[in-house]
Amino acid sequence: MRRRVILTLLSLVLAGAGCMAQVEQILGDWKTVDDKTGASYSIIHIYKADNGKYYGKIARMLVDDGIGKCVNCTGEDKDKPYEELVIIRDMTEKNGQLVGGRVLEPETGKFYYGKIYLKDGNLVLRGSLDRAGILGRSQTWKRAD
Repeated sequence: MRRRVILTLLSLVLAGAGCMAQVEQILGDWKTVDDKTGASYSIIHIYKADNGKYYGKIARMLVDDGIGKCVNCTGEDKDKPYEELVIIRDMTEKNGQLVGGRVLEPETGKFYYGKIYLKDGNLVLRGSLDRAGILGRSQTWKRAD
């Protein structure tokens, strides 16, 4: 009985370490790929903040839209330059994924519920109107060089 308990605890620890390792692979720079056109338009830097939550900001724009700032955003983000704009906010780790936060779409200034995970070495960002992620769309991003 004691051996079974020890093996169970050990397997839980190893499973948790595997999930954290996957989240660590999400951190860093990613080249966005538009889900409609396939064009790359920015580099997003995903990081873990001191509060233990995960964020992503536009590190560099790859295309010039002629505006360069978030004109459709509201509040503190209104007219903020795209570069350094935080578009992924307050995500937490759950089962090797980042969930529970919000994702800003700079073109519209709208926020969506967010979910981030890895698939085939790429990052998948799911933005949705509902917390369950049913009503929304996904983008697949490539690791930036």
